[in-house]
Amino acid sequence: MDSILLRNFIGNYRTPFEEEKAMIPDFLALLDDPMAFSRDRKEGHFTASAWIVNKRRTHTLLTLHRKLQKWLQLGGHADGNENLLEVAMDEAREESGLTSLRLVDRFIFDLDRHIIPANAKDPQHIHYDVRFLIEAEMDEPLVISPESKDLAWVGFDMTAELVGYEGSILRMLEKTSRSEILL
Repeated sequence: MDSILLRNFIGNYRTPFEEEKAMIPDFLALLDDPMAFSRDRKEGHFTASAWIVNKRRTHTLLTLHRKLQKWLQLGGHADGNENLLEVAMDEAREESGLTSLRLVDRFIFDLDRHIIPANAKDPQHIHYDVRFLIEAEMDEPLVISPESKDLAWVGFDMTAELVGYEGSILRMLEKTSRSEILL
């Protein structure tokens, strides 16, 4: 998925969530910047995430992010790679150790734009996160990466309690529950 295909996917992306619809023009505008896929673009850049679920759609794999101190989906920086699907899959493997990862759909599952607080290396900036739905086997051993403090399969019924009000995670949870009806 290069930037031309990504532009097509984002431009044709449909969601029932108004907050997500409102982000689409900003994602498309960012694609015009040659630095969009590099963290050297200090005001903000593309990232990619994997919303990992089990086949029965009862659990999601979340990581306790070391720097942000929050339970989140797995993902990371594009670092120049315009193929955000590839970035999401690579990050999922690197951050979980899972080998049973299977892409459910090559189309975008969710879009989110969020602020990352300033740290010792970078000023406050925005992540334009493109997310994909991925399945994995829950019985496979997990490997916690240096970027995480913990990694766990969390039941859908406990996800909201664990993440608190992390709107985009609750939105992905709702989307997964809706898609369960279609499977």
